[in-house]
Amino acid sequence: MAPRRARVADVHRIAAAMPHVTVTHAANGKAVYQVGRKSFVFFRNPRPDAVDPDTGERYPDVIVFWVASEHEKQALVQDESSPFFTTPHFDGHRSVLLRESRIGELTVDELTEVVQDAWLSQASPARAHAWLAGSNRPSAAD
Repeated sequence: MAPRRARVADVHRIAAAMPHVTVTHAANGKAVYQVGRKSFVFFRNPRPDAVDPDTGERYPDVIVFWVASEHEKQALVQDESSPFFTTPHFDGHRSVLLRESRIGELTVDELTEVVQDAWLSQASPARAHAWLAGSNRPSAAD
């Protein structure tokens, strides 16, 4: 059986399952997932830096994921098979962007790894260590 393709609902499920997570909502009502008051995944408003190259229309469906390093960011955005991207607005920012409309290009396992890595990049060292040492981490199947 082929791995299940990811859905937007999986982002919410996986992010909310991480320990010590709080969910707030931006003025637009879109979810912001935080650990220790640091965002690790959030759903972004349409902005002038992320636009359709053909129409110039702002993307209404961008999700931001934190990453651990510039190296990790570049690995995700430079891989031609990856749906992740960045914009000049995010130069020097440890995050990657993904359009909701392209989330199905990832498997649930791949998305789980991205969300968990985003959480790890923002969690305190003690929380990250405790989670990594634990055996009850949420899996893609949960």
